[in-house]
Amino acid sequence: MEIGEAEEVIRRLDSALFHIKWRLKSHAKHRLHLDIVALCTEMRPVIMVDYGGKMPELQDRLCSLIKHCQQESSMFDQLKVMIIEDMIYLIHVKGLAEYVQSSLKSEVELLFVDLEQDPPKIVTQAEESLLATELIGVQKLFSLSFPTNDTNNDVSSCHLKDIVPNAAESVTSAESSVNKLITSHSSNFIDLSICMKDTNVTVPTLNGWLLGYPVVYLFSKEHIADAIYNLSTKYLRIFQILVCRNISPNKGSRFEELMSFSVPYELSMGGSKEPWAEAFLARMHLRREKCKEIWRPLKMEVNECYPQAIVL
Repeated sequence: MEIGEAEEVIRRLDSALFHIKWRLKSHAKHRLHLDIVALCTEMRPVIMVDYGGKMPELQDRLCSLIKHCQQESSMFDQLKVMIIEDMIYLIHVKGLAEYVQSSLKSEVELLFVDLEQDPPKIVTQAEESLLATELIGVQKLFSLSFPTNDTNNDVSSCHLKDIVPNAAESVTSAESSVNKLITSHSSNFIDLSICMKDTNVTVPTLNGWLLGYPVVYLFSKEHIADAIYNLSTKYLRIFQILVCRNISPNKGSRFEELMSFSVPYELSMGGSKEPWAEAFLARMHLRREKCKEIWRPLKMEVNECYPQAIVL
């Protein structure tokens, strides 16, 4: 994608917003611009939409927006709206499929933090945590809905009963639902709530992986209150990835937040020098290299956050 094409994405997006009569506040509209360009350039495979309204109106508007954009330009063909329980996302289908496979092949390094303990503890091996193991099972379900052309990958042929042992009674219906999702990709909407059924994985845990963060908080549905307390009473480090778009000189440009995530202060004493943080930043630089005509060199900033109420 060239600079002109990225600006065309914005123009098409604004035209679609006008066509469907969706009036966004200026900050939400600007965030949507950034998110769509990030998806189209595969800087991120998944964006969680937490602006622009509430469900189900937000879902309807996003679906209408993507449908109209795809009718106007092929640059939007890989974009879809995805629902998981009460959360809504915009995804790049090819980018998400590749991200899922790289996760299952352990090419994406994740730091698991157990929030059920006070103070929170790092889980060094996924096999040490039932929740981390269940998250891998959810990832395998994603691979069924977003298969790649990798013929050497056997994940797409696995069965739900092998992934989620506790789902014995609903294996047939769940597997059927996933298979229907696979054949429904002609639509611009997909509901993957089935992937969370019969697991103890919470949406915040799923989001830690799904949104591309290097740190994933682990806590079961029975320990949500404990997790909130254990995180709210701790100093945190906030890691931000900041990007700046290459746009026409007369329009100006500035650094903006592409994504951010938190880590308990005591577990991130090295800040940006933590090995996992450096590895994560290196991966983001590699993504940017593939579309450097659109994005200037990105950077990471780390700030401290005092204990405060956290919503999970």
